[in-house]
Amino acid sequence: MTKTMDEEFYKLLHELQAVDFVLVELNLYLDTHPNDFNAIQQYNHCAQVRQQLAHQYEMRYGPLNNFGHSFSGAPWQWNDTPWPWQV
Repeated sequence: MTKTMDEEFYKLLHELQAVDFVLVELNLYLDTHPNDFNAIQQYNHCAQVRQQLAHQYEMRYGPLNNFGHSFSGAPWQWNDTPWPWQV
């Protein structure tokens, strides 16, 4: 089964990629500046936003992660294409 790729599909993936980029950069910064309270607040805020975006995506288009990190609907959704990393 192929997911219906509409404008929202690409919008959510783009937003997830942007937030993931920020989280990686903040993570690297916090590795060397572990006492920067402002950066920790930004990281936690972005982590919350990412969870919300991922939930929206997964409810509409299926799981983003495997091995128990995301739920699957029935029937099993891992064979639905395209996968997020293929877009």
